[in-house]
Amino acid sequence: MSGAEISPPLDQRLLSILVCPVTKGPLTYDATTNELISAQAKLAFPIRDGIPVMLPEEARPSKAEFFNILKAG
Repeated sequence: MSGAEISPPLDQRLLSILVCPVTKGPLTYDATTNELISAQAKLAFPIRDGIPVMLPEEARPSKAEFFNILKAG
């Protein structure tokens, strides 16, 4: 197997019950980054080994928020 492993798609049943731990709002799955995105919190939560890491301290600013920070900076 090559060094670039492809993650399986996130189970839609799991996505339907998970919420953002910060806002309790809905999440969307970003297959290109393998992350769960909270539009309300502007955070991206990683998925490692098929397991969503729903800890706020493990999240990073979402792409949209990152670009807003760059524009303001």
